[in-house]
Amino acid sequence: MDTTEVLGHLLKIESEAAALVNEAQAEADRRVADAEKKNRAVYDERFRGESERLEREFLKSKEAARQRYREELDAYKNTISSVTVNNELFSSLLDKFLAEEL
Repeated sequence: MDTTEVLGHLLKIESEAAALVNEAQAEADRRVADAEKKNRAVYDERFRGESERLEREFLKSKEAARQRYREELDAYKNTISSVTVNNELFSSLLDKFLAEEL
């Protein structure tokens, strides 16, 4: 084999190696793109599910807080409305305080 044939053979091998590298890179790019697509779908599904769960919990908690507020307000209203004012005692205490002030 002369030098020209050796160089030609080496160039042919280098060309085949470059083609293999290009094919491998294309396959790697395809696999990465597929993995990203699958991971995005899984992420979106989990995110959607978690956000829906949190939204339900929030609404449930909000309604429970609203119900507690109504109950406490009603209890407070009942307490206030059940208090009777002794006008005579109030007047005598008021007179006493005013007399002490003077």
